[in-house]
Amino acid sequence: MPLVASYNIRKCLGSDRRRRPERILDVLEELAPDVVALQEADRRFGQRQAAIPQHLLAERGRYRAVPFDVRHGSLGWHGNAILVGQGVDIERCQTLHLPALEPRGAVMADLRIGNARLRVVGMHLDLSGLWRRRQARAILHHLDSQAEALPTVMMGDMNEWSAGRGCLRDFGQHHQGAITGPSFHARRPVGRLDRIFASPDVRVVAAGVHRSATAAVASDHLPVWARIGLAGAAPPRT
Repeated sequence: MPLVASYNIRKCLGSDRRRRPERILDVLEELAPDVVALQEADRRFGQRQAAIPQHLLAERGRYRAVPFDVRHGSLGWHGNAILVGQGVDIERCQTLHLPALEPRGAVMADLRIGNARLRVVGMHLDLSGLWRRRQARAILHHLDSQAEALPTVMMGDMNEWSAGRGCLRDFGQHHQGAITGPSFHARRPVGRLDRIFASPDVRVVAAGVHRSATAAVASDHLPVWARIGLAGAAPPRT
């Protein structure tokens, strides 16, 4: 059963104000997801270089980035990126333009895990509730317009403090929300800003928030995760 996760890495700037991308990879290696959606994965200004250098990913050898190839040196699109582990094949990927006052986007990848296929959407939604709902509807419309329907997981920092309202209600109309837990602020989590939703043909077996000493300082968010059941999926790694 694959493990998926979502992690706002805050451009690798820790709560100690030190920018150390190796700590983010340490946290991912603790959790060991097969697929992880990252938010704030690129620097915001200048050339918007990847917060986690590609050479560091290559040196660790555990994960590789889905190649959206939007901007040279960036890891994703408007800070959204998807990393996949060993044994996960990338079939197709694309970026999603979202309605927004400030630049926002989402990313999507069709993956193969063993004999199973999975569509993953990563997102970082607006601070405004009105724009979050517009963005959620744009993502759902994009999924509905796909020529081929696949088991789907949508995850990211949704910036929604309320429970079951706003954009969460939109996503929850036809998708199940994984019960993870509070992930923000990492040192004393109270906000459930990071969420995972799955289509009805995905079985959410377990879900939670990854807590560790490294995760508490690596970013201001903790990663959230879900163990999912997919027909034909390879067994979890040991």
